[in-house]
Formats: sequence, C-alpha cells, structure tokens
Amino acid sequence: MKSLKCFILLSTVTIMGLTGCNTDYTSNIGKQPFTNILNIPEILEPTIDENGVKHFALTMQEGTTEFFKGKQTKTWGINGSYLGPTIRVERGDQVAFDVTNNIGEPSTLHWHGMHLPAEMDGGPHQMIEAGSTWEPYWTINQPAATTWYHPHLHGKTALHVYRELAGMFIIVDEESKSLPSNYGVNDIPLIIQDKLFSEDGNLIEKTDIEPFGLMGNTILVNGTYDPYLEVKESQIRFRLLNGSNARAYHFGFDDGRTFQLVANDAGLLDSPIELDQMMLSPGERAEIVVSFEPGDETIFRSFKGENGIDQNEFELLKIVASDNLKETKEIPKILTKEQKSEVPTNAKVRTFELTMDSKINGKAMDMNRIDEVVHANTTEIWEITNRGWDHNFHIHDAAFRILDINGELPPIYERGRKDTVFIPSGSTVRIAVQFGENTNPSFPLMYHCHLLLHEDEGMMGQFVIVEPRTEDEVPKNLHNNEHNQHH
Repeated sequence: MKSLKCFILLSTVTIMGLTGCNTDYTSNIGKQPFTNILNIPEILEPTIDENGVKHFALTMQEGTTEFFKGKQTKTWGINGSYLGPTIRVERGDQVAFDVTNNIGEPSTLHWHGMHLPAEMDGGPHQMIEAGSTWEPYWTINQPAATTWYHPHLHGKTALHVYRELAGMFIIVDEESKSLPSNYGVNDIPLIIQDKLFSEDGNLIEKTDIEPFGLMGNTILVNGTYDPYLEVKESQIRFRLLNGSNARAYHFGFDDGRTFQLVANDAGLLDSPIELDQMMLSPGERAEIVVSFEPGDETIFRSFKGENGIDQNEFELLKIVASDNLKETKEIPKILTKEQKSEVPTNAKVRTFELTMDSKINGKAMDMNRIDEVVHANTTEIWEITNRGWDHNFHIHDAAFRILDINGELPPIYERGRKDTVFIPSGSTVRIAVQFGENTNPSFPLMYHCHLLLHEDEGMMGQFVIVEPRTEDEVPKNLHNNEHNQHH
C-alpha cells in the first residue's frame, strides 16, 4: 500500500498566498545564489571539577536573528539567539549540566539518542519552570554517535523545537577518530530545518497544520539561509541531522557524486556503504564522508520522494573545494568492532499500531499511565504497524536494528544502529531493541512518533525499565508520584 498523499485531504490551508495541504509544492532548485557563509555552531567548552566531571551550562533564551538582510526575526536559542552550541564528549566521560530556562514559560531539554538514567532524560516529566535551572548528570556509556538535544514537553514540543531550541551532541571514541574529526574543518555538522517566514521576516508558527505538521518552504542549515561552505581537505565528514518538525529529506548531490555512509543514528556502521542518496525523517541522523577534488563545486540537496512528508525538493548547501586541497587519508574499511546484540530465540515480542488519529494501540498519551514494563539488559522485538498517515518511531534510552520492513530487509542505509525509524503508511517494521542497565520503576521513558505534531497530539507511550521480578514496584498511577513532579 502506497503512502497516503496529501492530495486526498479534504481540507486546505493558505500560507503566504499558497493554497494546498500542509506543504507548498514549490521548489528552490536553481533559485539560490548561496551568498551566506555556513554557520558552524561553536563547541561548548566545559569546566572540569576536581573529580573529573565535565560541567556544561546551557541557557534557553529569547532573542532576534537576522536570517535575511535587514530583517530581524524573533527566535529562541540556547546560549544565543538561535539553535545551541555543539556539545562534544568522549565515551566514559562524566557529565553534568545546568540547564536554565529564560524563555518565560515552562519547557524541557531532552537528550535524543542518549543512553542514560530515565530521571535525566529530559522528557515531559522533567519540566523546567520559567526562571529555574535543571541539573541532570550521567556517565557517557555508549559508542560514538551523533545525537542531539531539544525540548520534549507534552503538547508543545513542535512549537519549541520550531523556534530553534536544538543543538548537536557528539560522542567520540577511539574508533570514531579514524574518520575526519577536526570539528569545523573536516568534521562538519549540518542541522537541516524547514521554516515558513512572513514578509517582515518573522516565523509563521502554524505548527498544527494537519495531517503532518508544519512543512516550510525555506530551508535553514545550522540556522543559515542560502548557505555556502568552502572545504580545504579532500575528505569531509558531514554529520546530518534532520531537525525539522515533519519534513523528510532524500539527501544527495546535484552532480550525482557518491558518498560513504559511515554511521546511523546510534553509531558507526561495521563498514562504509557507498550511496548517492539516502532518506532521513525527522529526528534521524547520519554521518557521511564525501570526497572532493581541487576546485570542485557541488550542491548538497534533497530530492523528491514518494511519501507524504518528502514531496518537495530543495537545494540546501553549496560546497566549493579549495584549489589547494589538503590530501587526507582514506577512511578505513572496518569502522567498528562493536558487537551486535544477538536476538534471543525467545525474545519478547511487543506489537504497536499507529493510527490516523495520533494514537498508539488505540490510546493517546497519558502522563499518569505506564504502558510497557521492560526488563533491563534485554533485547526485545518490537513490531510497529502504521495504519495511518506517514509516521516514524523513536525510542528513548535504547538502540535498535531494523530486522525487516514488510517482511523484507530494510534499505542498505538503514541497517546500522538506530533509535528512530521511518514507517510509511501501510507498512510494518520489526526492530530488535536493546535495553540497557539503567532501572527506575518510577521514572518513565518515551516511545513516540517524531513528527512533532503527532507527538503533541498524543502519539506517545511510556515505559519503565526494571530488574526482573520487580514489576510490583511500578506505580499504578504516576499522578501522585513525587519523583515525577516538575523540577
């Protein structure tokens, strides 16, 4: 069954004079002069205490940003007017954060893709009230990966992320250092987000457009409109993050050049995979290595897809290679020796049904209800069937491998460690989910659609991780659970 296309919708909306469903079908192909130097978010330097703990300070704040010459846009940002700094840590580091909320209303900060105790996760139960500071801490205990951070408050995540509260969180280990790792030089973050702007340059914040959520006609890369990048080395590692609310992208280059996929959401692939295109839905990440010759010019772009959330095509970033490129070594043929988790023959199987009314298994999100209880240090099979619009599925504090999609192997670029998977309408995806050692019967983690409108509307469930034979410790109702009150 093909995806439900938005042309079957009965309702329409009009934005900036464009009438259609929740997206306009114009394209910027051939229209971009690429006049702005790509912003590279700065790395946030920690202070290190006498115990070796790395302390980071993050402040959510209001501001204005000049995306277009002569026009000031009201935005939110973290330690600045838009987006946030890049956090870069090593596997094994002990980290602590002071997250201060100065945006004038409650929010949260969730560490998407991070393996950590549930009470440090930054989901809807860890609200940060206006003017207050949240102080999570944990030990980085997972393979190298490109993760990110963003708000995760129930009912308003779409708006808070759209206003630019997001940043990249990079985990490094010895294996990942075999790839280009000089941040901002040959290791480049690319946070891709679509926006809608009014004529005066302000954001149009209609984030509740059905059926998918807001999909804008203007693309920002690292918060830069119409960006270009000059590269000075022959091998460049790009860390791709689809930070959009609803739009999916089919990434590739206008000249058809190939690239090496080296990592998915949750870590390095066993070996590089040569591709010319790959798709990322909202929340997904990938790392690619691209080769350049002196004087090369190419445009990194998104191609049109066949689903409801990927119908547009866009030019994203012009890349110009220096005439005097520094030659860098080829990437290794074996990227990681991290062992794949084996799926036990008696693995527990859980089934989830996603529907058109933003429910999972017929239920909307309830902050007081635990939907699933999972045993620590186990691998389960989760079978997710989409009977509605296009959806994707993200699980907190877990990594998984896609076993099959509609009974067939997933595309080659989706066979590594992941934490978010796209599920087209009418499809069933089976994933092998690896859960870790962090347990707490009183603090729930989330699984949900990462199309943020769907999440806000209730397409989210809660689970706790416990030691075997301790299920009786799970609260029947979280409403009066003091551990889950706002911080």
